[in-house]
Amino acid sequence: MVARTGISIYGCSPDEAAAFREAAPRFGVIPTIIDAAIAEDNVGLAFGNRCISVSHKTPVTNATLRLLSDAGVEYISTRSAGRNHIDLDVARSLGITVEGVDYAPDGVADYTLMLMLMALRNARSIVIRAEANDFRLNVARGKELGDLTIGVIGTGRIGAAVMQRLHGFGCRVLAYDRNPKTPADHVPLDELLERSDLITLHTPLAPETRHLLDRRRIAQLKPGAVIVNTGRGALIDTAALLDALECGAVGGAALDVVEEEDGIFYADRRRRPIESQLFVRLQRHPNVLITPHTAYFTERALADTVEHTILNCIAFGGTQHG
Repeated sequence: MVARTGISIYGCSPDEAAAFREAAPRFGVIPTIIDAAIAEDNVGLAFGNRCISVSHKTPVTNATLRLLSDAGVEYISTRSAGRNHIDLDVARSLGITVEGVDYAPDGVADYTLMLMLMALRNARSIVIRAEANDFRLNVARGKELGDLTIGVIGTGRIGAAVMQRLHGFGCRVLAYDRNPKTPADHVPLDELLERSDLITLHTPLAPETRHLLDRRRIAQLKPGAVIVNTGRGALIDTAALLDALECGAVGGAALDVVEEEDGIFYADRRRRPIESQLFVRLQRHPNVLITPHTAYFTERALADTVEHTILNCIAFGGTQHG
């Protein structure tokens, strides 16, 4: 059983560490808490534990995966829904199972609606001007959700929660999913892009969804459409989005995830220049709102993530010994 060997938990923030220490005894699990993210030089802290937990904030290199396999690790639980920071094919070839964790979708859904409302009212410029004691109204009036058609791409747990909230605003909701998971007004992707005033992305990142919104599809959007992304940054071709924003074809974007966020998000970059020119161009555009991959960051999601991480490891151990 996992309880005999424990779980090595890498990249553990103080609140995560406290939550693991509180929850572990209830399940008979011994956690090894490690502040640093998983890397080649700290794989040794996993020796004796077949299961480890990692954060989504740092990619797990293939070299690290090989060392983990040599150390006897057979299962990686990533404390996120997405697994795109780990090469699943390499892990599989090494006999390592990789799984994400489920947590309540409400925090991300609430945050998505907040970004929609902020983008439609150009809240970024209002806040920036107000902080400088400029209290004039925006030049352009905002739009109301109830007057718009919203296109939801990806209808899993988070996408479904977003749609549920949108219906309360009285707007028209269109949905696209290659494998529809919930009742909705599903339409082909091209039709959704052409008819929607605002697009919101909730599909997993995989080879087939990388740059799902590429240059061709961005060109299909209604003039002045707004894009919201709380999924994964690489779902959007950033260079194509910037071109569309700068020529006015796209009206705005609210992004909690960005294609080149690694090394930028979750760090204090006030005194270090950001090397990614695409990121800098996005950040400087007046109709773009960027937040640092924080939609998931709620107390409820933390409790869910910790508990499901432990349960997934226990289930893997039981399967292996059954």
